[in-house]
Amino acid sequence: MSYLPLDEYQRKWIFTHQSMPVPEEDLAFIKPMSQARAAQFWKENVSAQSPDMDRLSSSDWPMKEQNWSQEVDWMAAWEDDEQGLPEEVITFIDWQDDVTVYFCYEKYNVIETKWSIFKKYWKNFLFYDDGPMLLGRRRSEALWFDSKGNVKLGERS
Repeated sequence: MSYLPLDEYQRKWIFTHQSMPVPEEDLAFIKPMSQARAAQFWKENVSAQSPDMDRLSSSDWPMKEQNWSQEVDWMAAWEDDEQGLPEEVITFIDWQDDVTVYFCYEKYNVIETKWSIFKKYWKNFLFYDDGPMLLGRRRSEALWFDSKGNVKLGERS
């Protein structure tokens, strides 16, 4: 099996928290990968040797500064109840709503969803902001969030 049922996902609460619950019809589009599938995705798309963002090696593409073009504050938008993703992110990621995206917390914790779902519920995904990265299927653009409230905008090499 490639996915875990959301009920078995250790961080399910970030999508069902009473302050920001995701409606039932949209929860179906939030698909945590099984550990084996997440590890394979991570190895192919983030790092072949490092288990999380804190231990990336200098040879991993995210560590190469030339892959990142801009850094934007996401924390102010996250704290504003009325605001969506920062405008710079929306401008940078010019994807159709149905593009499959992968939100990568670490090697064994990757969530697959659609760009439209991520845009709508990005604040839920960022309850855990310890270096997660957003990648799109067959897309070069990438977002790398940090716990200081910044997101790097870049391209996978």
